[in-house]
Amino acid sequence: MIDFLVIGGGIAGLSTGARLSEHGHVVVLEAEEALGYHTSGRSAALFEKGYGPPSVKALNAASEAHLVSNGYLSPRGLMLIGGHDQREVFQQDRKDLRLQEISLKDAMARVPILNPHTAGFAAVSTAAFDIDTDRMLQDFARVIRANGGAVRTRRKVTAIEKEGHWIVQAGDTHEAHNLVNAAGAWVDKVATMAGITPIGIEPRRRSMARLPAPAGHDLTGWPLILGAGESWYAKPDAGKLLVSPCEADPSFPHDAYADDMVLAEGLARYEAMVTEPVTRVETNWAGLRSFSPDGTLVLGPDPADPSFIWSAAQGGYGFQTAPAASQLVADLVTGSQSDLDATNVAALKPVRFCA
Repeated sequence: MIDFLVIGGGIAGLSTGARLSEHGHVVVLEAEEALGYHTSGRSAALFEKGYGPPSVKALNAASEAHLVSNGYLSPRGLMLIGGHDQREVFQQDRKDLRLQEISLKDAMARVPILNPHTAGFAAVSTAAFDIDTDRMLQDFARVIRANGGAVRTRRKVTAIEKEGHWIVQAGDTHEAHNLVNAAGAWVDKVATMAGITPIGIEPRRRSMARLPAPAGHDLTGWPLILGAGESWYAKPDAGKLLVSPCEADPSFPHDAYADDMVLAEGLARYEAMVTEPVTRVETNWAGLRSFSPDGTLVLGPDPADPSFIWSAAQGGYGFQTAPAASQLVADLVTGSQSDLDATNVAALKPVRFCA
């Protein structure tokens, strides 16, 4: 009998499975051929401790030591850019992200394609880092295997029932004492299959385009550039530039793809702040980030059936919160004391959605 059967092989499922493997036999089921295929494999992969609502910021802070000690972080930096007519929203973003305002001249020295005729305000932080997301996924999977567990791909769940314990059909039959719902955009579907009341977690699409380096610039030292109001962002990646419209359009669980019109609008917002036009899009894609009704993660046992465990609604915060979020799930399952304060724990538990 499996102690913890985890549905979902993205960062939520693998990190939670790794923590729980210290307390019992874990098996992870991933529907696709590869781990992290959907949202986890399409992440912007940035750690910014001040990004997100209060409970997410608490998870960010609690995750930092793990990310640093395992060598997952490398310097990137963050630059916020506001247009001449965006002073108010720029200042609000600057305060929320705890950035230092700099002159436009200084900003252009760091990112020479900024357009001084349209960009009016700039702020920066050096405390933003790229995350080695693939190594994180593989390391958590290795922990599960090292503790006697298994990670199985091509295991799409087709049926769930409970007869004293969980019986899950996914190509073959899996029986478990506890079921961990880490299915990303599919978490409410999994809950419904299991006879658990869904929370109302909504998948939202975010698109991305890969561009050649603008005007052949060396992008090595450029920060991630964020448009005020989170209206677009641009991030250097292996000598190319990733540009996103930063949309959060409601969707449904599926293998997402970019919306051409939304992508074009986002590229136009980016182009408005730079001197180099977009002449070619090399490739584009999209991912589904899942959000709970209050915008923060859902972690821990379901109040109606504690053997059904949520690791869900990571939104855009999955990798940067994973070390602490997965530890909180394990603490709540085992009855251990969490290092997070009681207010933030309450803000993350699924019981908050009970009437």
